[in-house]
Amino acid sequence: MNKYSKQLAVLTLTAALGTGALPLAAQNAAAAPLSGDAIQTAVNRLADLKVMNGYEDGSIRENNPITRAELAKLVSLAFGIQGGSELGFADVKPQAWYAGYAAGVVEQQIMDATDGRFQPQAIVTDDELLQTVTKALKRDAKSVSYWARDFYAQGSSATRGETAYLLANAHEAIPAADARITNVSVLNAITLIVTFDKPLTADNEAFAKAKEDFAFNDGLAISNMPRLKTGSVATYIVPTTVQKAGTEYKLTYKGQAAGTFTGSAVKPDMTEARQVTNDTFEVEALKANGVVDYGYVIAAYSGGRGANAFVLDENNKDENGKTYQIISSGQAREVTITPEGGQPMIAKYVPFTQSTDGKQEPKFRLPTGETLKPGVKYTVASDWAQIANPTFVAKDIASLQITGAEAVNETSINVVLAADPGDELFSGRSVQLTDESGNKLTATYRFSSRKGATGVFDLAAESKLTTGTVYTVTPVGDWAGQSKAELKL
Repeated sequence: MNKYSKQLAVLTLTAALGTGALPLAAQNAAAAPLSGDAIQTAVNRLADLKVMNGYEDGSIRENNPITRAELAKLVSLAFGIQGGSELGFADVKPQAWYAGYAAGVVEQQIMDATDGRFQPQAIVTDDELLQTVTKALKRDAKSVSYWARDFYAQGSSATRGETAYLLANAHEAIPAADARITNVSVLNAITLIVTFDKPLTADNEAFAKAKEDFAFNDGLAISNMPRLKTGSVATYIVPTTVQKAGTEYKLTYKGQAAGTFTGSAVKPDMTEARQVTNDTFEVEALKANGVVDYGYVIAAYSGGRGANAFVLDENNKDENGKTYQIISSGQAREVTITPEGGQPMIAKYVPFTQSTDGKQEPKFRLPTGETLKPGVKYTVASDWAQIANPTFVAKDIASLQITGAEAVNETSINVVLAADPGDELFSGRSVQLTDESGNKLTATYRFSSRKGATGVFDLAAESKLTTGTVYTVTPVGDWAGQSKAELKL
Protein backbone atom coordinates (compact mmCIF):
# COMPACT_ATOMS: atom_id res chain seq x y z
CA MET A 1 0.00 0.00 0.00
CA ASN A 2 1.61 3.31 -1.06
CA LYS A 3 1.20 6.56 0.82
CA TYR A 4 -1.69 7.75 -1.36
CA SER A 5 -3.73 4.56 -1.06
CA LYS A 6 -2.82 4.55 2.65
CA GLN A 7 -4.37 7.96 3.17
CA LEU A 8 -7.41 6.91 1.11
CA ALA A 9 -7.77 3.81 3.26
CA VAL A 10 -7.74 5.86 6.45
CA LEU A 11 -10.28 8.32 5.03
CA THR A 12 -12.54 5.49 3.89
CA LEU A 13 -12.29 3.77 7.27
CA THR A 14 -13.04 7.04 9.02
CA ALA A 15 -16.15 7.56 6.95
CA ALA A 16 -17.33 4.03 7.65
CA LEU A 17 -16.62 3.84 11.37
CA GLY A 18 -16.33 7.39 12.64
CA THR A 19 -13.19 8.78 14.29
CA GLY A 20 -14.08 7.33 17.67
CA ALA A 21 -13.33 3.81 16.38
CA LEU A 22 -9.82 4.70 15.21
CA PRO A 23 -6.55 5.00 17.15
CA LEU A 24 -5.43 8.59 17.77
CA ALA A 25 -2.67 8.46 15.17
CA ALA A 26 -5.07 7.20 12.50
CA GLN A 27 -7.67 9.83 13.39
CA ASN A 28 -5.11 12.58 12.89
CA ALA A 29 -3.76 10.98 9.71
CA ALA A 30 -7.20 11.36 8.16
CA ALA A 31 -7.25 15.04 9.05
CA ALA A 32 -3.74 16.08 7.93
CA PRO A 33 -1.88 13.88 5.40
CA LEU A 34 1.90 14.23 5.45
CA SER A 35 3.03 16.87 2.96
CA GLY A 36 5.86 16.63 0.47
CA ASP A 37 7.45 19.74 1.99
CA ALA A 38 7.51 18.09 5.41
CA ILE A 39 9.22 15.03 3.96
CA GLN A 40 11.78 17.11 2.07
CA THR A 41 12.61 19.12 5.20
CA ALA A 42 13.14 15.88 7.10
CA VAL A 43 15.29 14.39 4.34
CA ASN A 44 17.45 17.51 4.26
CA ARG A 45 17.86 17.35 8.03
CA LEU A 46 18.94 13.70 7.94
CA ALA A 47 21.31 14.46 5.06
CA ASP A 48 22.95 17.20 7.13
CA LEU A 49 23.34 14.66 9.94
CA LYS A 50 24.83 12.16 7.47
CA VAL A 51 22.06 9.73 8.34
CA MET A 52 20.31 9.48 4.96
CA ASN A 53 22.03 9.51 1.59
CA GLY A 54 20.37 9.26 -1.80
CA TYR A 55 20.74 6.52 -4.39
CA GLU A 56 23.42 6.64 -7.08
CA ASP A 57 21.20 8.83 -9.25
CA GLY A 58 20.85 11.33 -6.37
CA SER A 59 17.20 10.57 -5.68
CA ILE A 60 15.75 9.69 -2.30
CA ARG A 61 12.77 7.70 -3.66
CA GLU A 62 10.69 8.88 -0.77
CA ASN A 63 7.58 7.02 -1.95
CA ASN A 64 9.30 3.64 -2.03
CA PRO A 65 8.57 1.20 0.80
CA ILE A 66 11.48 0.91 3.20
CA THR A 67 13.11 -2.44 3.90
CA ARG A 68 14.31 -3.77 7.24
CA ALA A 69 17.93 -3.52 6.07
CA GLU A 70 17.48 0.15 5.20
CA LEU A 71 15.70 0.87 8.47
CA ALA A 72 18.45 -0.82 10.48
CA LYS A 73 21.04 1.46 8.91
CA LEU A 74 19.02 4.67 9.29
CA VAL A 75 18.14 3.95 12.93
CA SER A 76 21.73 3.04 13.76
CA LEU A 77 23.08 6.26 12.28
CA ALA A 78 20.31 8.47 13.68
CA PHE A 79 20.75 7.25 17.27
CA GLY A 80 24.45 6.36 17.30
CA ILE A 81 23.89 2.63 17.73
CA GLN A 82 27.11 0.67 17.41
CA GLY A 83 27.21 -2.10 14.84
CA GLY A 84 27.19 -5.63 16.20
CA SER A 85 29.92 -8.15 15.45
CA GLU A 86 29.08 -11.28 17.42
CA LEU A 87 25.66 -11.90 15.96
CA GLY A 88 25.12 -13.74 12.69
CA PHE A 89 21.93 -14.39 10.74
CA ALA A 90 21.03 -17.27 8.44
CA ASP A 91 19.84 -14.83 5.76
CA VAL A 92 22.55 -12.14 6.06
CA LYS A 93 26.00 -12.48 4.50
CA PRO A 94 28.76 -11.15 6.79
CA GLN A 95 29.99 -8.81 4.04
CA ALA A 96 26.56 -7.32 3.32
CA TRP A 97 26.46 -3.53 3.68
CA TYR A 98 23.77 -3.77 6.33
CA ALA A 99 25.16 -6.74 8.33
CA GLY A 100 26.71 -4.69 11.12
CA TYR A 101 23.67 -2.43 11.43
CA ALA A 102 21.34 -5.44 11.61
CA ALA A 103 23.46 -7.09 14.29
CA GLY A 104 23.61 -3.88 16.32
CA VAL A 105 19.87 -3.22 16.41
CA VAL A 106 19.08 -6.85 17.21
CA GLU A 107 21.72 -7.05 19.96
CA GLN A 108 20.17 -4.00 21.59
CA GLN A 109 16.66 -5.42 21.13
CA ILE A 110 15.58 -2.55 18.91
CA MET A 111 14.59 -4.83 16.03
CA ASP A 112 13.73 -8.52 16.09
CA ALA A 113 15.20 -11.56 14.37
CA THR A 114 12.98 -14.63 14.37
CA ASP A 115 14.63 -18.07 14.28
CA GLY A 116 17.98 -16.51 13.44
CA ARG A 117 16.65 -14.70 10.37
CA PHE A 118 16.72 -10.91 10.02
CA GLN A 119 14.65 -10.76 6.81
CA PRO A 120 16.58 -7.78 5.43
CA GLN A 121 14.44 -7.31 2.31
CA ALA A 122 11.10 -7.52 4.11
CA ILE A 123 9.01 -4.36 3.92
CA VAL A 124 8.61 -2.43 7.17
CA THR A 125 5.08 -1.71 8.36
CA ASP A 126 4.04 1.51 10.04
CA ASP A 127 3.63 -0.39 13.31
CA GLU A 128 7.12 -1.88 13.09
CA LEU A 129 8.56 1.54 12.29
CA LEU A 130 6.93 3.08 15.36
CA GLN A 131 8.06 0.22 17.60
CA THR A 132 11.63 0.44 16.31
CA VAL A 133 11.92 4.19 16.83
CA THR A 134 10.34 3.91 20.29
CA LYS A 135 12.92 1.33 21.38
CA ALA A 136 15.87 3.14 19.80
CA LEU A 137 14.97 6.49 21.38
CA LYS A 138 13.89 4.87 24.67
CA ARG A 139 10.85 7.11 24.59
CA ASP A 140 7.20 6.36 25.34
CA ALA A 141 5.24 4.75 22.49
CA LYS A 142 2.39 7.26 22.69
CA SER A 143 4.72 10.17 21.88
CA VAL A 144 6.25 8.39 18.90
CA SER A 145 2.77 7.47 17.67
CA TYR A 146 1.76 11.12 18.00
CA TRP A 147 4.70 12.24 15.85
CA ALA A 148 3.57 9.73 13.20
CA ARG A 149 -0.06 10.87 13.25
CA ASP A 150 0.11 12.42 9.78
CA PHE A 151 0.92 9.19 7.99
CA TYR A 152 0.15 6.22 10.23
CA ALA A 153 -2.31 3.58 9.03
CA GLN A 154 -2.46 0.22 10.76
CA GLY A 155 -1.12 -2.65 8.67
CA SER A 156 0.26 -0.46 5.87
CA SER A 157 3.86 -0.29 4.69
CA ALA A 158 6.12 2.58 5.68
CA THR A 159 7.80 4.62 2.96
CA ARG A 160 11.32 6.00 2.94
CA GLY A 161 9.91 9.53 3.17
CA GLU A 162 7.71 8.72 6.15
CA THR A 163 10.64 7.05 7.87
CA ALA A 164 12.78 10.13 7.29
CA TYR A 165 10.02 12.33 8.72
CA LEU A 166 9.68 10.26 11.89
CA LEU A 167 13.43 9.87 12.40
CA ALA A 168 14.03 13.60 11.97
CA ASN A 169 11.43 14.33 14.65
CA ALA A 170 12.78 11.62 16.94
CA HIS A 171 16.36 12.81 16.53
CA GLU A 172 15.33 16.16 18.00
CA ALA A 173 14.13 14.24 21.06
CA ILE A 174 17.53 12.80 21.99
CA PRO A 175 18.34 14.03 25.52
CA ALA A 176 21.25 16.44 25.93
CA ALA A 177 23.21 17.45 29.03
CA ASP A 178 23.54 21.02 27.74
CA ALA A 179 19.83 21.59 27.05
CA ARG A 180 18.75 25.20 27.51
CA ILE A 181 15.37 26.80 28.07
CA THR A 182 13.77 28.50 25.05
CA ASN A 183 10.42 29.44 26.59
CA VAL A 184 8.70 29.57 29.97
CA SER A 185 5.02 30.25 30.55
CA VAL A 186 2.75 30.02 33.56
CA LEU A 187 -0.26 27.69 33.43
CA ASN A 188 -1.67 28.07 36.93
CA ALA A 189 -0.59 28.95 40.46
CA ILE A 190 1.40 25.71 40.85
CA THR A 191 2.38 24.85 37.29
CA LEU A 192 4.83 26.16 34.68
CA ILE A 193 5.23 24.98 31.09
CA VAL A 194 8.92 25.09 30.20
CA THR A 195 10.32 24.29 26.74
CA PHE A 196 13.95 23.37 26.12
CA ASP A 197 15.86 23.14 22.87
CA LYS A 198 16.54 19.47 23.68
CA PRO A 199 15.12 17.06 26.23
CA LEU A 200 16.85 16.83 29.59
CA THR A 201 18.95 13.85 30.54
CA ALA A 202 17.69 11.59 33.33
CA ASP A 203 20.32 13.10 35.64
CA ASN A 204 19.07 16.62 34.97
CA GLU A 205 15.45 15.57 35.46
CA ALA A 206 16.17 14.14 38.92
CA PHE A 207 14.53 16.27 41.60
CA ALA A 208 17.66 16.98 43.63
CA LYS A 209 19.53 18.20 40.53
CA ALA A 210 16.55 20.08 39.07
CA LYS A 211 16.02 21.84 42.38
CA GLU A 212 19.57 23.20 42.12
CA ASP A 213 19.22 24.13 38.45
CA PHE A 214 15.85 25.94 38.59
CA ALA A 215 16.11 29.16 40.61
CA PHE A 216 13.48 31.87 41.14
CA ASN A 217 13.14 35.09 43.10
CA ASP A 218 10.68 35.84 45.94
CA GLY A 219 10.95 32.41 47.52
CA LEU A 220 9.38 30.43 44.65
CA ALA A 221 10.82 26.96 44.02
CA ILE A 222 10.06 23.85 42.06
CA SER A 223 8.22 21.30 44.19
CA ASN A 224 9.06 18.15 42.22
CA MET A 225 10.98 17.05 39.16
CA PRO A 226 10.10 18.46 35.72
CA ARG A 227 8.06 15.99 33.64
CA LEU A 228 8.16 15.74 29.85
CA LYS A 229 4.75 16.16 28.22
CA THR A 230 3.58 13.21 26.16
CA GLY A 231 3.84 13.98 22.45
CA SER A 232 6.23 16.90 22.89
CA VAL A 233 9.88 16.94 21.92
CA ALA A 234 11.21 18.92 24.88
CA THR A 235 8.33 20.65 26.70
CA TYR A 236 8.04 20.02 30.42
CA ILE A 237 5.39 20.40 33.09
CA VAL A 238 7.23 21.98 36.02
CA PRO A 239 5.45 21.98 39.40
CA THR A 240 6.17 24.91 41.70
CA THR A 241 5.34 26.00 45.20
CA VAL A 242 2.34 28.34 45.25
CA GLN A 243 3.01 31.47 43.22
CA LYS A 244 2.06 34.93 44.44
CA ALA A 245 -0.50 36.31 42.01
CA GLY A 246 0.86 39.30 40.10
CA THR A 247 4.46 38.87 41.25
CA GLU A 248 7.06 39.16 38.51
CA TYR A 249 9.29 36.11 38.64
CA LYS A 250 12.64 35.62 36.98
CA LEU A 251 13.82 32.10 36.21
CA THR A 252 17.45 31.16 35.94
CA TYR A 253 18.53 27.72 34.84
CA LYS A 254 22.01 26.50 35.72
CA GLY A 255 22.91 30.09 36.52
CA GLN A 256 21.73 31.52 33.19
CA ALA A 257 18.74 33.85 32.74
CA ALA A 258 15.97 31.73 31.22
CA GLY A 259 12.84 33.89 31.16
CA THR A 260 10.27 35.81 33.19
CA PHE A 261 6.60 35.28 34.01
CA THR A 262 3.88 36.72 36.21
CA GLY A 263 2.58 34.68 39.12
CA SER A 264 -0.84 33.25 38.37
CA ALA A 265 -4.05 33.60 40.37
CA VAL A 266 -5.57 30.59 38.56
CA LYS A 267 -6.12 27.59 40.80
CA PRO A 268 -7.04 24.14 39.43
CA ASP A 269 -10.75 23.45 39.84
CA MET A 270 -11.47 20.56 42.19
CA THR A 271 -14.98 19.14 42.52
CA GLU A 272 -15.38 18.07 46.13
CA ALA A 273 -13.72 16.88 49.33
CA ARG A 274 -14.80 13.61 50.94
CA GLN A 275 -13.72 11.23 53.67
CA VAL A 276 -11.86 8.01 52.83
CA THR A 277 -10.78 6.60 56.21
CA ASN A 278 -10.90 7.80 59.82
CA ASP A 279 -7.80 9.98 59.24
CA THR A 280 -7.70 10.47 55.47
CA PHE A 281 -9.81 12.40 52.96
CA GLU A 282 -9.53 13.10 49.23
CA VAL A 283 -10.16 16.04 46.92
CA GLU A 284 -11.60 15.09 43.54
CA ALA A 285 -11.03 16.62 40.11
CA LEU A 286 -12.81 15.56 36.91
CA LYS A 287 -11.55 15.37 33.34
CA ALA A 288 -15.14 16.01 32.28
CA ASN A 289 -14.70 19.48 33.78
CA GLY A 290 -11.54 20.14 31.78
CA VAL A 291 -9.12 19.35 34.60
CA VAL A 292 -6.50 16.63 34.21
CA ASP A 293 -3.86 15.31 36.53
CA TYR A 294 -0.41 15.56 34.99
CA GLY A 295 0.04 11.81 35.46
CA TYR A 296 -2.18 11.22 32.42
CA VAL A 297 -0.32 13.58 30.07
CA ILE A 298 3.37 13.01 30.83
CA ALA A 299 5.65 10.65 28.94
CA ALA A 300 6.99 8.96 32.07
CA TYR A 301 3.58 7.56 32.99
CA SER A 302 1.88 7.10 29.61
CA GLY A 303 2.77 3.42 29.32
CA GLY A 304 1.08 2.52 32.58
CA ARG A 305 -2.08 4.60 32.31
CA GLY A 306 -3.75 2.68 29.47
CA ALA A 307 -6.75 4.39 27.92
CA ASN A 308 -6.54 7.17 30.53
CA ALA A 309 -3.30 8.50 29.02
CA PHE A 310 -3.57 11.01 26.21
CA VAL A 311 -1.73 13.83 24.43
CA LEU A 312 -2.20 17.55 24.92
CA ASP A 313 -0.78 19.86 22.27
CA GLU A 314 1.21 23.03 22.90
CA ASN A 315 -2.04 24.84 23.77
CA ASN A 316 -3.09 22.05 26.15
CA LYS A 317 -5.85 20.89 23.82
CA ASP A 318 -6.67 17.23 23.16
CA GLU A 319 -7.40 15.74 19.72
CA ASN A 320 -10.99 16.98 19.97
CA GLY A 321 -9.96 20.56 20.66
CA LYS A 322 -10.89 20.52 24.34
CA THR A 323 -8.62 22.65 26.54
CA TYR A 324 -7.46 21.25 29.89
CA GLN A 325 -6.20 22.74 33.10
CA ILE A 326 -3.33 20.62 34.48
CA ILE A 327 -2.80 19.68 38.11
CA SER A 328 0.95 19.27 38.56
CA SER A 329 2.66 17.16 41.22
CA GLY A 330 1.05 16.90 44.65
CA GLN A 331 4.45 16.40 46.27
CA ALA A 332 4.61 18.42 49.53
CA ARG A 333 1.15 19.97 48.96
CA GLU A 334 -0.95 20.75 51.99
CA VAL A 335 -4.55 21.74 52.68
CA THR A 336 -6.26 23.07 55.78
CA ILE A 337 -9.18 21.14 57.27
CA THR A 338 -11.35 22.73 59.94
CA PRO A 339 -13.98 20.97 62.07
CA GLU A 340 -17.11 22.99 62.69
CA GLY A 341 -16.53 24.89 65.93
CA GLY A 342 -12.95 23.62 66.16
CA GLN A 343 -9.39 24.55 65.29
CA PRO A 344 -7.94 24.15 61.77
CA MET A 345 -5.45 21.37 61.08
CA ILE A 346 -2.87 20.99 58.32
CA ALA A 347 -3.35 17.81 56.30
CA LYS A 348 -0.47 16.65 54.11
CA TYR A 349 -0.65 15.00 50.71
CA VAL A 350 -0.29 11.21 50.77
CA PRO A 351 2.36 10.39 48.12
CA PHE A 352 1.32 8.53 44.98
CA THR A 353 -2.41 8.93 45.60
CA GLN A 354 -2.83 11.73 43.12
CA SER A 355 -4.15 9.79 40.14
CA THR A 356 -4.65 6.08 40.69
CA ASP A 357 -7.08 3.48 39.39
CA GLY A 358 -8.24 5.89 36.69
CA LYS A 359 -9.29 8.48 39.27
CA GLN A 360 -8.10 12.00 40.04
CA GLU A 361 -8.47 12.02 43.80
CA PRO A 362 -5.33 13.14 45.68
CA LYS A 363 -5.55 12.11 49.32
CA PHE A 364 -4.58 14.06 52.42
CA ARG A 365 -3.94 12.75 55.92
CA LEU A 366 -4.53 14.39 59.27
CA PRO A 367 -1.63 14.95 61.69
CA THR A 368 -0.52 11.84 63.57
CA GLY A 369 -2.99 10.95 66.30
CA GLU A 370 -5.86 13.03 64.87
CA THR A 371 -9.03 11.42 63.51
CA LEU A 372 -12.20 12.57 61.80
CA LYS A 373 -15.02 12.56 64.36
CA PRO A 374 -18.23 10.96 63.13
CA GLY A 375 -21.09 13.45 62.79
CA VAL A 376 -18.80 16.49 62.69
CA LYS A 377 -18.82 18.78 59.66
CA TYR A 378 -15.40 19.54 58.16
CA THR A 379 -14.36 22.20 55.64
CA VAL A 380 -11.28 21.92 53.46
CA ALA A 381 -9.45 25.01 52.19
CA SER A 382 -6.42 25.35 49.92
CA ASP A 383 -4.12 28.07 48.63
CA TRP A 384 -3.38 26.08 45.46
CA ALA A 385 -6.81 24.66 44.43
CA GLN A 386 -10.36 25.92 44.12
CA ILE A 387 -12.72 23.36 45.70
CA ALA A 388 -16.36 23.65 44.60
CA ASN A 389 -17.79 21.52 47.45
CA PRO A 390 -15.25 21.71 50.28
CA THR A 391 -17.35 20.34 53.15
CA PHE A 392 -18.32 16.87 54.31
CA VAL A 393 -19.75 15.27 57.45
CA ALA A 394 -17.46 12.59 58.84
CA LYS A 395 -18.76 9.05 59.15
CA ASP A 396 -17.74 6.07 61.24
CA ILE A 397 -15.73 4.16 58.64
CA ALA A 398 -14.47 0.71 59.56
CA SER A 399 -10.69 0.39 59.54
CA LEU A 400 -8.88 -1.84 57.08
CA GLN A 401 -8.20 -5.36 58.35
CA ILE A 402 -4.93 -7.27 57.97
CA THR A 403 -5.68 -10.95 57.35
CA GLY A 404 -2.39 -12.33 56.09
CA ALA A 405 1.33 -11.76 55.61
CA GLU A 406 4.07 -13.60 53.78
CA ALA A 407 7.73 -13.01 53.09
CA VAL A 408 8.75 -11.85 49.63
CA ASN A 409 12.42 -12.07 50.61
CA GLU A 410 14.45 -11.30 53.73
CA THR A 411 13.77 -7.55 53.47
CA SER A 412 10.21 -7.34 52.11
CA ILE A 413 6.81 -8.82 52.96
CA ASN A 414 3.35 -8.95 51.41
CA VAL A 415 0.56 -7.67 53.63
CA VAL A 416 -2.93 -8.89 52.72
CA LEU A 417 -6.17 -7.12 53.63
CA ALA A 418 -9.59 -8.67 54.11
CA ALA A 419 -10.83 -6.89 50.97
CA ASP A 420 -9.44 -4.88 48.06
CA PRO A 421 -9.52 -1.23 49.20
CA GLY A 422 -9.93 -0.14 45.58
CA ASP A 423 -7.37 2.61 45.93
CA GLU A 424 -3.96 3.43 47.38
CA LEU A 425 -5.07 3.30 51.03
CA PHE A 426 -1.85 1.48 51.99
CA SER A 427 0.10 4.65 51.13
CA GLY A 428 2.10 6.09 54.00
CA ARG A 429 1.31 3.15 56.27
CA SER A 430 3.68 0.90 58.23
CA VAL A 431 3.47 -2.41 60.07
CA GLN A 432 5.43 -3.80 62.98
CA LEU A 433 6.84 -7.33 63.03
CA THR A 434 7.33 -8.75 66.52
CA ASP A 435 9.15 -12.06 67.05
CA GLU A 436 8.56 -14.53 69.88
CA SER A 437 11.24 -12.85 72.02
CA GLY A 438 9.63 -9.43 71.68
CA ASN A 439 12.16 -8.04 69.18
CA LYS A 440 10.53 -5.63 66.73
CA LEU A 441 11.05 -4.69 63.10
CA THR A 442 9.22 -2.02 61.10
CA ALA A 443 8.20 -2.26 57.46
CA THR A 444 6.75 0.56 55.36
CA TYR A 445 4.51 0.32 52.31
CA ARG A 446 6.29 0.45 48.96
CA PHE A 447 4.42 3.10 46.99
CA SER A 448 2.33 1.86 44.05
CA SER A 449 3.02 -1.82 44.83
CA ARG A 450 -0.57 -2.76 45.64
CA LYS A 451 -2.24 -5.47 43.61
CA GLY A 452 -5.82 -5.85 44.76
CA ALA A 453 -5.84 -6.45 48.51
CA THR A 454 -2.09 -7.08 48.71
CA GLY A 455 0.68 -4.53 49.18
CA VAL A 456 4.45 -4.84 49.52
CA PHE A 457 6.08 -3.50 52.70
CA ASP A 458 9.85 -3.01 52.93
CA LEU A 459 11.84 -3.37 56.14
CA ALA A 460 13.82 -0.42 57.42
CA ALA A 461 17.42 -0.15 56.21
CA GLU A 462 19.79 -2.74 57.61
CA SER A 463 16.86 -4.86 58.90
CA LYS A 464 16.34 -8.46 57.78
CA LEU A 465 13.98 -11.29 58.58
CA THR A 466 15.48 -14.28 60.36
CA THR A 467 14.92 -17.71 58.84
CA GLY A 468 12.71 -19.96 60.97
CA THR A 469 11.36 -17.11 63.08
CA VAL A 470 7.64 -16.53 63.57
CA TYR A 471 6.54 -12.88 63.50
CA THR A 472 3.28 -11.25 64.48
CA VAL A 473 2.43 -8.48 62.02
CA THR A 474 0.40 -5.55 63.40
CA PRO A 475 -0.38 -2.05 62.06
CA VAL A 476 1.60 0.95 63.27
CA GLY A 477 -1.17 3.25 64.46
CA ASP A 478 -4.82 2.33 64.09
CA TRP A 479 -5.14 2.31 60.28
CA ALA A 480 -5.96 -1.40 60.43
CA GLY A 481 -7.50 -1.43 63.90
CA GLN A 482 -6.39 -4.30 66.14
CA SER A 483 -6.02 -6.75 63.26
CA LYS A 484 -2.90 -8.87 62.93
CA ALA A 485 -1.38 -11.76 61.02
CA GLU A 486 1.33 -14.34 61.52
CA LEU A 487 4.38 -14.60 59.27
CA LYS A 488 7.13 -17.22 59.14
CA LEU A 489 10.09 -16.96 56.82
